[in-house]
Amino acid sequence: MTDKRVAIKMVVDGQEKDISFEELALSNNLALEALARLLIEKKVFQPKDLLEMMETVKKERYRTPDTPTM
Repeated sequence: MTDKRVAIKMVVDGQEKDISFEELALSNNLALEALARLLIEKKVFQPKDLLEMMETVKKERYRTPDTPTM
């Protein structure tokens, strides 16, 4: 068995627990999906709006060094 890479340590009910990068990523993914579903369900925004914003963020965050800024 391989040791998991510890991302963070948490104390739950007085006991320390190691949280792996995989567990942290899954937890973040679940929280983001739940938040997006709730906001869409409450009609705060439409799924199309979310996809458009994801594309905007992708372009901003993953541009190459020679790409001009907007």
